[in-house]
Amino acid sequence: MTMSDPIADMLTRIRNANTAKHDTVDIPASKMKIAIADILLNEGYIKKYDLVEEGNFTTIRVTLKYGADKNEKVISGLKKISKPGLRVYAGKDELPKVLGGLGTAIISTNEGVITDKEARKRGVGGEVLAFVW
Repeated sequence: MTMSDPIADMLTRIRNANTAKHDTVDIPASKMKIAIADILLNEGYIKKYDLVEEGNFTTIRVTLKYGADKNEKVISGLKKISKPGLRVYAGKDELPKVLGGLGTAIISTNEGVITDKEARKRGVGGEVLAFVW
């Protein structure tokens, strides 16, 4: 299987595992995916993530987070914005707000992969990778 959009694959794996109420989900690792997992952790969408070495490959094992008795999902939505066929960029003045600031936009900037709030604070724009709410 060729992978034209590894970030979309990561988000889909998390979305599917979340819908199926799995505890963990394994994702092939890359620097960008680790940075996204870091944001999901810091924003409180996931419990934790571990890097698992399997031979030559590194896998990110994401531990999902649920409310009381697993019926409440912490991640209610995950949407890829910028796609390989249509890149979406936002300048520092037009950074998107997800659900009026209740969600998080993940932005790839020249200062690394950061949230929309952080990008506003630093006054930088970049590629809008995904929305999480």
